[in-house]
Amino acid sequence: MAKPAPALREWFGSRMGGLPGAFWTLWWGLVINRLASFVLPFLAIYLVRDRGFLPAQAGRVLALYGLGMTVAGPIGGLLADRVGRRATMLTALVLGSCAVATLAFARTPVLLCAMTFLSAAAGDLYRPAMSAAVADVIPPQDRLRAYGLVYWASNFAISIGLFLGGLVAERSITVLFVADAVTSIAAAAVISVRVPETRPQGLVHEPALPGLAKVFSDGPYLSFLLLQLGAFTVFSQWQLALPLDMSAHGLGPSAYAFLMGLNCAGVVVLQPILSARLHRFDAARLLSFSSLLFGAGYGINAIGGSLPVYAIGTALWTVGEVIGFPVSAAMVANLAPVALRGRYQGAYSMCFGVAFVVSPLAAGEAMQRLGPRTLWLLCFGVALVVAAAHLVTAEPRRRRIAALTRSEREEAQIEAQPPAETLSG
Repeated sequence: MAKPAPALREWFGSRMGGLPGAFWTLWWGLVINRLASFVLPFLAIYLVRDRGFLPAQAGRVLALYGLGMTVAGPIGGLLADRVGRRATMLTALVLGSCAVATLAFARTPVLLCAMTFLSAAAGDLYRPAMSAAVADVIPPQDRLRAYGLVYWASNFAISIGLFLGGLVAERSITVLFVADAVTSIAAAAVISVRVPETRPQGLVHEPALPGLAKVFSDGPYLSFLLLQLGAFTVFSQWQLALPLDMSAHGLGPSAYAFLMGLNCAGVVVLQPILSARLHRFDAARLLSFSSLLFGAGYGINAIGGSLPVYAIGTALWTVGEVIGFPVSAAMVANLAPVALRGRYQGAYSMCFGVAFVVSPLAAGEAMQRLGPRTLWLLCFGVALVVAAAHLVTAEPRRRRIAALTRSEREEAQIEAQPPAETLSG
């Protein structure tokens, strides 16, 4: 019978072992930054309670947040490819810190809107550069595990931050925003001191617009993005439709907070358990299953209106999130040519930003015109279509990944060979 300590070391080794130091520095920088990611969760409360905005006005400002995410993704990817991963991450963190600190003390609507947009844009300048850096330092066979750890770290840090932030927010959201700014600077300091530039040397840089055109003319990748846009739009119904539907059934903010806590806890607990097993399965099937779980998680709300039903639904889309998000991140890294890694990551980040804008707008219209039950059934229907399409369109992506993986391995073998004079000597 194995002793507990060696068994535990083996368990941790299978999930965390063999990854380079540069990855772990990036990982810790992400944890530090995400521990105080307070702008989005508390922005609506801050605008209405502290700055006197009407709910409709606050909603328009939140849409600016989504617009900032959408615009910044491709720009961050372009900068990561042309300027470098490290410089882009540092710029994003410092810019985000300044925006959030200004947001904490802004009074005029114009300045509040501008800083909301800028804080979101800075976050999505950072995301593609960080994701490209992970792809730079992690070989293809370990990327699913690495992106799973990144995803887990982000959720773990945010869950702790939200718990602490909820206690402080009753007294002062300004303090939370200042803490957010400070942790961004701290993360920038960690990256500045410990992370070298990871962009591969000797790359032929694509011009800005032709490079972006190559990304969006890549058929296998474009089909993947469109499918993920549909999946993300269903997944992000927690923004508006879920709390409004709960409120209509007499369930207030505390019940909604319980579901968000259930989601965070589910990610933190399940991701380490599932991550080591996901690589055994075909990526397209995992993405298809993830989409089905998104649809089932929200579709079940059509039959309910009670907290247990909402909790079951949240558990389903949380499992879909744990399965689908690391797989899709690894898919982006594996589909991207080396010279365009940042721009491929930027297009993926933009896809999430578009979903963040489309989801509340579409949900609000559907709930007002058709009713919540119809919205939940539409979510299930869209998820079914996305799940089927992932399976139908998978083969070109499989061929592309196989070819790029072979190329990366061959290049690594060439670099690892000793010089010719050593061989002949």
